[in-house]
Amino acid sequence: MTYPERIVPDETEPGIVALHLKRYEFALPWCRDRDVLDAGCGVGYGSAFLATAARRVVGVDRDEDAIGYARERYGAANVEFRVGDLLELDLPDGSFDAVCSFETIEHLSDSDAFLGEMTRVLRPEGTLVVSTPRARETTHTPDNPFHELELSAADFERLLRAHFATVELYGQRRLQTARHRLLQRVDVLGLRRRLTFLRPASRLLGTPPMAEVGLEGIAIERGELEGATELVAVCRRAGA
Repeated sequence: MTYPERIVPDETEPGIVALHLKRYEFALPWCRDRDVLDAGCGVGYGSAFLATAARRVVGVDRDEDAIGYARERYGAANVEFRVGDLLELDLPDGSFDAVCSFETIEHLSDSDAFLGEMTRVLRPEGTLVVSTPRARETTHTPDNPFHELELSAADFERLLRAHFATVELYGQRRLQTARHRLLQRVDVLGLRRRLTFLRPASRLLGTPPMAEVGLEGIAIERGELEGATELVAVCRRAGA
């Protein structure tokens, strides 16, 4: 299995881009007309998406090449891209109303230090919207060589509650027909993952192939964690 570390929309299948962009769409209500940090922004497509609604967006990533690409491809009047260490941000306390950090925490060596920085740069009524792949059991030795750890839903929530007064957990999943879900349940040997010629069968079962999925074919639902591929959390410093 391959593990792409960066999503570059101009070079990636639309369905894969949609899986990532869905989380930015989900975060828009907390970002509208506000100052927003995109922590772990990659090449900047998500920051640019948020900037269509936010007052100001700062995208930070440790990869200089990614930031260079972001500045050239997604620069705008209300978007700034900066190279930075998410464990030690060069940003003042209370700089942002909202922080978005999608598929980032699993890449970092110190989750607590990261969350401490996110709380520091948030304003008292600020909101963190954060996501990570869902693991059945937490592991510090994941198969993905780019990941430092992968978290179960319970451990993800526990980690966040150590830093935030309020945590709401959501599950992200691709929408599938009942027939498609049934096929996946009976495929106990995982043949569809290993035998690529079987994957187009999803179309016959009423579910578009992954490469063709759009934003409308993906759901992020509160509490729907069983069967979710990613966990998304909305965290607030102050109690609700």
